[in-house]
Amino acid sequence: MTNINFCGINIEPEEIVDFLKQEMRLKEVCQKILYQQIIERVAQEKKIIVTSEEIQAEADKTRQEKRLEKASDAIAWLTDQIVTADDWEKEIHARLLTQKLAHHLFDKEVEKFFAQNRLDFDQFILYQIVVSNERLAQELFYQLEEEEISFYEAAHLYDLDEKRRYLCGYEGKLYRRSLKPDIAAVVFGAAEREIVGPLKTEQGYHLFMIQEFIEAELTPQKRQEIIDNLFKEWLVSELNYLIHNQQPLSSES
Repeated sequence: MTNINFCGINIEPEEIVDFLKQEMRLKEVCQKILYQQIIERVAQEKKIIVTSEEIQAEADKTRQEKRLEKASDAIAWLTDQIVTADDWEKEIHARLLTQKLAHHLFDKEVEKFFAQNRLDFDQFILYQIVVSNERLAQELFYQLEEEEISFYEAAHLYDLDEKRRYLCGYEGKLYRRSLKPDIAAVVFGAAEREIVGPLKTEQGYHLFMIQEFIEAELTPQKRQEIIDNLFKEWLVSELNYLIHNQQPLSSES
């Protein structure tokens, strides 16, 4: 590997490796290198290729997004990133190859996975109040039940967390897996806008209210999310197999 020239200053390859070690990032980089080798090997086995036309289309898309209208603008941008046009082409090739392989392996698995794990994709709009003692939590529960105070007002006045007080208890649009299993089992047994609690955790005493349940739909975005997650799990599994069996990655072996 040649030296890296940054703003006229040469940096030795060994310095880059040493820095990655100091930052505890060398393992992460090595994993990514091995992941890419796995992708290239399996793509070759399955005869998946990326054409020059696809690379050019992706480069044009990036130039448009970054408003690199002239060739000189693109060159200046690449120079600033300390890469050449060939380096950029290799990056695009690797990215497109990864996308193609992921879809090749898991496109047909999406519907089945979604159906089997549908509950994990359901979302809900959650409000929460956390207070420090059980007596206050119980008193708030009774007041909420009797509609003497709204959930939003109670959260704004009594919640321990400043941000949640400001948001009147709003936690956001969450997935079922966002809650601990024991909490989720209780919360999801309730109807919309029903007050749940008090439930004790290490944080304090919790009151919950689900404002709305949102049934999952297999949107294009959700489809891509499932493919990405299945592909990541597959990569980890392949790398673990490689490490434990010390299998060579070269397709010529």
